[in-house]
Amino acid sequence: MSNEYFRENQWWVSPYNLIPEVRSKFDLPQRVAIHDATLRDGEQTPGIVFSIADKVAIAEKLAEIGVDRIEAGMPAVSEQDFQAIKDISKLGLKSKIYTFARAINADIDKALECGCQGVIVEVPIGYPKLKYQFKWTWEDVLRKSVDVVNYAKKRGLHVVFFPYDTTRAREEDLRNLLTRMMQDAPPDSVGVVDTMGCILPEAMKYMVRLVKSLTGLPVEAHTHNDFGMAVATELAAVEAGANCVHSCANGLGERTGNAPLEELIVALHVLYGYDTQYQLAKLPELGELVSRISGFPTSVNKPILGARNFTRESGIGVDLVVKEPLAMFGTHPALTGRSGEVVLGKKSGKASITYNLEKMGITGADDEAVGEMLRRVKERGIEKRGLLTQDEFREIVDSVMAVKR
Repeated sequence: MSNEYFRENQWWVSPYNLIPEVRSKFDLPQRVAIHDATLRDGEQTPGIVFSIADKVAIAEKLAEIGVDRIEAGMPAVSEQDFQAIKDISKLGLKSKIYTFARAINADIDKALECGCQGVIVEVPIGYPKLKYQFKWTWEDVLRKSVDVVNYAKKRGLHVVFFPYDTTRAREEDLRNLLTRMMQDAPPDSVGVVDTMGCILPEAMKYMVRLVKSLTGLPVEAHTHNDFGMAVATELAAVEAGANCVHSCANGLGERTGNAPLEELIVALHVLYGYDTQYQLAKLPELGELVSRISGFPTSVNKPILGARNFTRESGIGVDLVVKEPLAMFGTHPALTGRSGEVVLGKKSGKASITYNLEKMGITGADDEAVGEMLRRVKERGIEKRGLLTQDEFREIVDSVMAVKR
């Protein structure tokens, strides 16, 4: 684990991330694994359906990036899902393959038939779920969980006990459930699941510590983005000692989505100093693949993947976008396979005009000509209420230079 707020041609973030008053509050694990659920939770985004070929392509790209675990789906959902998981398991990817299962032995049998290495065993524990949806008590949840967890472990599967809606559970229910699970059917790890995306980062830390104290097991964090804090709450979980975070590529998922894979990976690598094995430069490739397959376009200002993240329109310091990107951005564009770009519009200045002229290999424009080009660029930008295309700029340049000749 590195302690660098600056790394040449890679990033320059806040040095305050590293001061003792901040770091001393962390209980960071030695390593944090990424468990990606794009093929299951991501497909639960309303309107998204992945074919078998889609799932295989996404799984291969996730493995290429270096994701530790791929939740390939829930085999009980359909024959197509079952076959997709089976096909992915046969690929021999470096990523470990997991499935999602209800607390019934038949789902464990299907996971084994698929050839996967681990299973997420889901049970409800959030009090609204127990009270209104299932009409269960924590004792009912325990009764349904014990045999299944033991059944899966005896058959060699790595078992993640996944009491979902954890963050809305009554604490006494959670304490009772986990205490008895450790006595009767200890899993391999336990998930703290923020199903409704409604927990504060500090409260997530409390829950991770609570679960660790009750079980002594590794803790995993799974969050949704209903309050825009999915990544923040998972990183808070890491600060409290969670050693696995769940994600979906492009932030896909029900309602507002899950914690975006690309944001978690870059944050762990850059902000926390984990020397990860992830191929950050390939993240845009995954983003484009998932966007194309899902039919969900990526917002141009989305963190990490947005097309305009390393783009400047205003004139001040535009030359630094290419010459010294870390003066303008927290991470170097090349870190995630990108490049800086200077665009033209209402907010441009002379430096933007000069830069684009140089980029096009056009010489001989004096200060007066550059000024006239800028005037016309601003005028066009206001008129179209947007940025100019390269062809529009060339048209302006040709017109101005023709007069100068």
